[in-house]
Amino acid sequence: MNGVTTETSHQGLGWRHGCLTVQRLGAMLAPVTFVLPGGRQVSPLHIAPWAGDPGTEELPGILRRLRGEWPCVPFGYTMPPDGFTARWSEIMAPAEPDEEAHGHSANSDWAWQAADSGSLRLALDYPEASPVRRVERIVRPDDGAPAIDLEFRIEVKRPCRLPLGLHPVLRLPAEPGTARLEPGGFDHGLTHPGTVEPGAALFAQDRAFDRLERVPSREGGEIDASRVPLRPDIEELLQLNGVDGRFALANHAENYRLILSWNPDHLPSLLLWFSNRGRKMAPWNGQHVAIGIEPICSPFGLGPATARADNPIAASGTPTALSFEPDRPFVTRYRIEAEPL
Repeated sequence: MNGVTTETSHQGLGWRHGCLTVQRLGAMLAPVTFVLPGGRQVSPLHIAPWAGDPGTEELPGILRRLRGEWPCVPFGYTMPPDGFTARWSEIMAPAEPDEEAHGHSANSDWAWQAADSGSLRLALDYPEASPVRRVERIVRPDDGAPAIDLEFRIEVKRPCRLPLGLHPVLRLPAEPGTARLEPGGFDHGLTHPGTVEPGAALFAQDRAFDRLERVPSREGGEIDASRVPLRPDIEELLQLNGVDGRFALANHAENYRLILSWNPDHLPSLLLWFSNRGRKMAPWNGQHVAIGIEPICSPFGLGPATARADNPIAASGTPTALSFEPDRPFVTRYRIEAEPL
């Protein structure tokens, strides 16, 4: 058994097909190195360029050492309704008391727990006012493959409905268009109903699409959003609904594919976060280039109150909040794996 050590900020594991590190802050997973057949090493998960810089301790917890993959409950953050299309602005609610971007789990130091050999386990108790009592996370490499199996458990104090999400953020090659997004099956996609970052919009507002290669543009026409990184400086979100629980990024510059798989009954949508030098303020400083591939039960991460409302995504038949009960702990499992192209 691994011992319980609350003071250590990071812990790592090595196995025949790679090595990984988890930090207590946000229980974030990264860096990760996978060893592919033939011995080639790849490191697909992103680490923000400011992570660890002087002054970052003044940032919100989620931003201080932003990296890799982490779970979020409740998922999302509230945005003002100004500039949203009418069908969204009329149902958007203000932020809840003590709301934290992507939830308490994303902004706090978790505690290490005793774990089986070859795995890491962390837990976090929520504030008294929260309906969530405790969350736990297990990170377990697959001894037979360049892959990591993950488990996220939620216990609540009282019946509640909350948005939930996983937040993998992947590193991208420098040259535009040299990686490709490879979605599994999905029913339909939607562009964001507002503006994610002023001055950094690319996609038309609140429009449907059925292929990432043909996403409506804010300037008219269509954009191939499957080839990343995109060339312009943008900060954008797309949501795929009715997903089958599989999505991949093919990095052609480095000749590997990163595959994410999850339970679509728990997380029926996927949020794509295109962070492409669009945010110019600190700590982003116009330098952040990454792609978030985020399985969610949420409407564009627009905060818990909007997720529980009869928003357009929920009204169309895709749930945007999950129901939790105090006598039924919730457990979801997912997997991150790499393969050569």
